[in-house]
Amino acid sequence: MAKPDVHVTHPAVIARLKRADGHLRAVIGMIEEGRPCLEIAQQLQAVEKAVSNAKRALIHDHVDHCLDADHSPADRNELKAIARYL
Repeated sequence: MAKPDVHVTHPAVIARLKRADGHLRAVIGMIEEGRPCLEIAQQLQAVEKAVSNAKRALIHDHVDHCLDADHSPADRNELKAIARYL
């Protein structure tokens, strides 16, 4: 089995995603309750931003800690591959 790829920033990313999960559950509840669309859209924007920030933190951490300084061809390919998610 492969060694887990755990970084020092992963707990913070997990915390961000758990907050986003809580927000998303709240948005679902808002829709079920028939809350105004403007309120729902505002909360969905917050969920989207939270997920985006978590993704950005994860990718930046990967770039900072997983790619070798010598920039081998494999590293360049990996950087290109992960950069498309920014």
